[in-house]
Amino acid sequence: MSTAREHLRADLDTRLSELSAAGLFKPEHVLATPQSSQVRDDAGRSILNLCANNYLGLADDPRVIAAAHAGLEQWGYGMASVRFICGTQVIHRQLEQRIAAFLNQDDAILFSSCFDANGGVFEALFDESDVIISDALNHASLIDGIRLCRAKRLRYANRNLTELETALRDSAEARHRIIVTDGVFSMDGYLAPLDQICDLADKYDALVMVDDSHAVGFFGPTGRGTPEHFGVTDRVSLVTGTLGKALGGASGGYVAGPSAVVAMLRQRARPYLFSNSLAPGIVAASLRVFDLLSDSADLRGRLAANAARFRAGMVAEGFDLLPGEHPIVPVMFGDAKIAAAMAAALWADGIYAVAFTYPVVPQGTARIRVQLSAAHSDADMDRAVAGFVKARDAVSS
Repeated sequence: MSTAREHLRADLDTRLSELSAAGLFKPEHVLATPQSSQVRDDAGRSILNLCANNYLGLADDPRVIAAAHAGLEQWGYGMASVRFICGTQVIHRQLEQRIAAFLNQDDAILFSSCFDANGGVFEALFDESDVIISDALNHASLIDGIRLCRAKRLRYANRNLTELETALRDSAEARHRIIVTDGVFSMDGYLAPLDQICDLADKYDALVMVDDSHAVGFFGPTGRGTPEHFGVTDRVSLVTGTLGKALGGASGGYVAGPSAVVAMLRQRARPYLFSNSLAPGIVAASLRVFDLLSDSADLRGRLAANAARFRAGMVAEGFDLLPGEHPIVPVMFGDAKIAAAMAAALWADGIYAVAFTYPVVPQGTARIRVQLSAAHSDADMDRAVAGFVKARDAVSS
């Protein structure tokens, strides 16, 4: 091995050891079953799964799986190309149109992930004549995408409308101004106040873009996300999101918005132009998911009930939860080592819940983020609460 390789390996070994010592190392557990509310690990143990984004429980739904099989049979395994060469099938456009109609937008464009969608949208649309005003706690993909753009970047503290208004006042000379926010901030489960954000956007003639990955499919009266929840669907200019959470849990992302925006993204968005088309099986399954969403009120109700039951049980046992109504339920510990020890104790007891520590969350705010599903039962929620109590007793002893 070369000296350079030895030096790199030694350096990385030291840094990885430091992460472990600080409680910041993120282990990956291997599952031997499909994604579901109950899974098995590679040793065959039954595990209660509290950390998937499988909000509606559709990741292993037989109807979705059957649609994926049918899509493979009819459309093949993959396109082996990008969209503008020979990578667009009828079903790709059908899915884009379904997404746009569901979100009340003119059109939509598919990406291989929402990370790519957020990474490609800004550079294609904005330049040094424009200003992008971003919430400080936006998802990493939005932060990275904005960095790739030559537009002026302004940031406001999480959900701080006073700072947002100041940024709007300070950017009056821009050609275009766009306010960019997560609909749901995934580490906290907090909602962006979209009604007030849209009021400010109207007042200062700005655009609004929402990454609604943790809401579309299940949040809002008919599952159309945070714009619907706040009654501002027709005031949000761009919506990005993923097919990898509530909408079947596979992969793929999208941007939905005005037809001219989508047309420009097809011409200039680099992740779209230089990435293979979304696999036909995923597209076919996603189309079936949108069929199921029209009759998903029971699933949405079950999800809300699970979140309420878990929250109430944890509060009664004295745990520190961030308040909210979303099925993301952060259980706060502050200290990274304690959070990591809690997660390890839960895993040993057959409960899968992940600790989130710096740099994913700020220093001193380590937590276990519980994510609930419509596939969970009342017994699952009670088991989860009891498991947290047992883990706390083990860690504190």
